[in-house]
Order: sequence, then structure tokens, then C-alpha cells
Amino acid sequence: MLTQGSDTLEETAFLVDCLWTRDEPFVVTGAMRNPTLPGADGPANLAAAVRVAFSDPARGRGALVVFNDEVHAARHVRKTHSTSTATFVSPDLGPIGHVVEGTPRFLARLTRTEPVTGVTAEAVAATRVALHTVTLDDDPALVAGLAETQQGLVVAAFGVGHVPASLSPVLGDLAAAVPVVLTSRTGAGPVLADTYGAVGSERDLLARGLVSGGYLHPYKARVLLRLLLAGGATREELSRRLRAFEQ
Repeated sequence: MLTQGSDTLEETAFLVDCLWTRDEPFVVTGAMRNPTLPGADGPANLAAAVRVAFSDPARGRGALVVFNDEVHAARHVRKTHSTSTATFVSPDLGPIGHVVEGTPRFLARLTRTEPVTGVTAEAVAATRVALHTVTLDDDPALVAGLAETQQGLVVAAFGVGHVPASLSPVLGDLAAAVPVVLTSRTGAGPVLADTYGAVGSERDLLARGLVSGGYLHPYKARVLLRLLLAGGATREELSRRLRAFEQ
């Protein structure tokens, strides 16, 4: 079990989930209110997390985030509010369980993705992966040349996987040099594969060599891509691993 600050908790939980090979759950929790404030949520979150960690039904579920008496799968959970004690939600799925009267009760089970193995801390530290969030009237110069300093790139695109037309050829050039993963900046829902065909659409970008991140959020896609590149994964292996998140 791990307690930490909530700001990067979703990335930590997903990192653990990518590497965790044991049957026991790895539970992550934290708090939103300072312990000196009335109604501090830390003790309740900690108590619920301990109960989940020792719960037999939690076994085989990988890394879990327990917050506000809800149990979330690391693959789907994200922080959605800067101050609310109900900040952690799973927009695409909802919580997979709740802690009710001190007892963890699970409502759903996800098929776990294949753990990443054979990765060292030194290799991860030496691997650089950039994240670019696409914006209105984006400047292609911001990403041009990234292949000179980065081993990979995650693109947080508009909606279902779209970018301004001027950015599309630049991303195609990058994808010829380093892996470029296409995700959505919206925080919920997948990128598409074959609905829109204009320059800068998902069909155009995938044809230029970008790889779909499926339902994987940009922050988590960066964690996974960095781990896989640090482990020496081939492009075929990268594509296979990422396809697991298109479901």
C-alpha cells in the first residue's frame, strides 16, 4: 500500500499497475484536506485502503486507488477537481467497488493487461518521452525537431484524435523517427480509427504512422510509452501493447 500526494496519484497508480506482477492488490490513497482542517479525509481514506488491501476479492486486480470510500482501477482513474474530496473518478467506467460499512464490495472486474517486465530504473531515467497538448491555432514549431532529444511523443489531441491541419505533417515526420502515440485531451472516451478523413483527423494521423492510445489518457500513455521504450520494445511490440487499451 502507498500513501502520497494526490497531484500525481493517478500516474503513480498506473505506473505500479504496469509493473505489478503479484496477485495481492497494490492500493494507493491520499487526502485532499489538510489534517488540521475540520473534516479531514485522510484517516477515512487510509482506513478504507487498508481494508481493501486485505480483502480477498481485491486479489488479482493489480493497482487500485481507494478514495472517498470508492475503489477505482488504476487504468481508468483520474483526478478531476483541484479541491474536492470526490476528485478521483473513472469517467469511462465508474468505480469498480465501494467500501460499505467497512467492507469492500466489488461491482466489476477488468481483464488485466500484460505487465511490463525487464525494465530497470536506470533505463527509465535515461528514456525521454514528451507530451504535447494540442491547442487552438497550435504552432507546429513546438514539436518539430523533438526527435533530436526525445525517444517518443504522446499527443493529447482534440476530441476523438484530431489536430490542426498544419500540425499533421510535422507529426507524421516525427512518427517516422520515434513512436508517437495519439490520445484525447478530453479525459474520457477513446480516439477513433476510421470515422473522419480530413487532414489532421484520426484516419490521417494513423496513416502517417501515429499509434492509437485507445482509451488511455495522455498522462498514462506517457508512463506506458516510457516504460516500453526503456525496456527496448520494438514498434510492433509498442503497437500490440497499446492496442490493449483500445478496448
